[in-house]
Amino acid sequence: MKIIAFGASPSKHSINKKLATYAAHLFKNAEVEVLDLNDYQMLIFSVDIEKEVGHHPMAQAFLDKIASADILVVSLAENNSNYSAAFKNIFDWCSRIKGKVFQDKPMLLMAASDGKRGGANVLEIAKKAFPWYGGNIKATFSFPSFYDNFDLLNNRISNPELDDQLRKIIANF
Repeated sequence: MKIIAFGASPSKHSINKKLATYAAHLFKNAEVEVLDLNDYQMLIFSVDIEKEVGHHPMAQAFLDKIASADILVVSLAENNSNYSAAFKNIFDWCSRIKGKVFQDKPMLLMAASDGKRGGANVLEIAKKAFPWYGGNIKATFSFPSFYDNFDLLNNRISNPELDDQLRKIIANF
């Protein structure tokens, strides 16, 4: 079983990438590949630029990674109650090549933030939108107060209740 995981943030120290990586490695007998959005930087999508360059090869490369997965583990950064601009740009480019960006792959959809709501706004937006784009969301997980609940030294959830909740979600996946 192959898992493609990513944090939908361009931050080099993305808390969402850390959460996605941790969660993906909780799946038993899985090969995990963690994507970095910085490897898929493209000009800001517009139909004018698309006319000039056509389908962007980086978007196709991102879609190819999704196609290689049996499961997607995605953790969304919340910027002003919405997706990060970097993720939205990759998504926009990809959707012009393949409308079902997520290709009906079973998905664990998460969001983490340093606030108490755990990215609840962006998670709600994605839960409504992703199914239109082939997002087969099997479970969701909101992770609040990241720096209080995650052990950065050991790269694991330090809050036993939250860790147990995520482990149960994955066990029932």
